[in-house]
Amino acid sequence: MEKTDSIFENTEIAFALKSDSELERAYFLFKMISIEPLVKIGTAATNFAIKAHLPIEGLIRSTVFDHFCGGVNEEDCLPVIDRMYEKGVSSVLDYSVEGKENEVEFDAAMHMILKIIDFAKTIDALPIAVFKPTGFGRFYLYEKLGKGETLTEKEQEEWDRVVNRFDVVCKKSKENDIAILIDAEESWMQDAADELITKMMRKYNTEKPIVFNTLQMYRHDRLDFLKQQHQLAKAEGFYLGYKLVRGAYMEKENDRAEEKGYVSPICVNKKATDINFDEGLKYVLDNLNEIALFAGTHNEESSYLLMQLMQERSLDNNDSRVWFGQLYGMSDHISYNLAYKGYNVAKYMPFGPVKDVMPYLIRRAEENTSVAGQTSRELNLLAKEKKRRKQK
Repeated sequence: MEKTDSIFENTEIAFALKSDSELERAYFLFKMISIEPLVKIGTAATNFAIKAHLPIEGLIRSTVFDHFCGGVNEEDCLPVIDRMYEKGVSSVLDYSVEGKENEVEFDAAMHMILKIIDFAKTIDALPIAVFKPTGFGRFYLYEKLGKGETLTEKEQEEWDRVVNRFDVVCKKSKENDIAILIDAEESWMQDAADELITKMMRKYNTEKPIVFNTLQMYRHDRLDFLKQQHQLAKAEGFYLGYKLVRGAYMEKENDRAEEKGYVSPICVNKKATDINFDEGLKYVLDNLNEIALFAGTHNEESSYLLMQLMQERSLDNNDSRVWFGQLYGMSDHISYNLAYKGYNVAKYMPFGPVKDVMPYLIRRAEENTSVAGQTSRELNLLAKEKKRRKQK
C-alpha cells in the first residue's frame, strides 16, 4: 500500500470541485483562521453585529458560511450534495442550530431530523443522519440523571419527552434504513446520553447497526466503555454502531475538572489520545461482525492506519460496515482521495439559517486555531493546488 504522503497529497483530486475563486476564498479563510488574535477579534465583532442586527449576513454567507456549510435549508444543500456524490463522497446533513433550550425548539429539532430522514430516503448520497442529545432535551436533565439524582415529577415528564424524541427518530431511521449518528457532548452529561443511546441500540439494532453512539477518544475511559458495551451487546444479541472521534471540548473539560477538583477525563497528552483513538479503531475492526464504524477523523495517520487494518483483514474498500468522515470545508485531501480509492466517505454538512449557525461556525474557527498543524496543512495543500493550476 502507498504511504500516507502520496495518498493524501493529490491536490487535483482533493480540490476538483473548487473553482479558482473558491480555491482563493478557502486559502484566504484558512489564512485568517491561522492568526489567533484575528479569530478572537472576528468572533467578538461577529457576535456584536448579530446581536445588534447589523446587516452582515450577506458577508458571512459569501465567506465563512458558504465554505463550511451546505446551505440555509436541506433543499439549498442539494446542488453541493450532488456534486460531491459525483466524486464518490456522501453527505451527512447536520442541522447545526445550537443553544436552544425549550420544548418548542426541541420538538422543532426532532421534526427537522425526521424531515431529513424522509429527504434522505430517496437520495443515495444521504445514507446517514445525525443529531445532538442536547438538541432534543435540556443539558441540565442529562447532567442530573448522570449524577444519579432523582428527577422531580415535572422533570421526569420532561425527560420522558426527551426519550420519546430519541425513540421516534431512531424508529424512523430503522424504517428508512438510514443510519443515525448521535453526537457526544460534555462528559458530565454523557452518562445519561450513553444509557439512552444503548437503550435505542437494544431496540433498533436487532438486525444490523442503525443507531450509532459517539466515542470521544480523548477521554481515557472510552476504550473500556466500548469493550464493556460490546460484552453487553453480545450477551443480549444486538449490534453496536460507533462513531469514533478525538473530541471537541478539551479546554472546557480540563478547566471544569480543575475548578471542581476531580481528575480530568481527558488523556494526559495528544500522543495518549492518538493511541487511544487508534486502539479503538483496531478493536472495532477486530469485531466488525458485531460493531460498525464511522471514523470521524481529520488525522492522516489514523486514516492511513484504518486503510491498513482493512487491507490486513481482506476487507473490501467499500465494506458497508466501515465509513470515513470529515467535516465539510475541511480535509478535502483526505475525503476525496479516499473516495477516489473506493472507500466509503461522508462529509458532515452543517446547514441552517445563517445567524443560527454562527455559534457553530465560531466554534469551528476557534477549534481550528487551536489545531495549528491542521490549518497549516490546509494552507500548504491549497497553495500547492493554486500553483499546479497556474502551471497548466
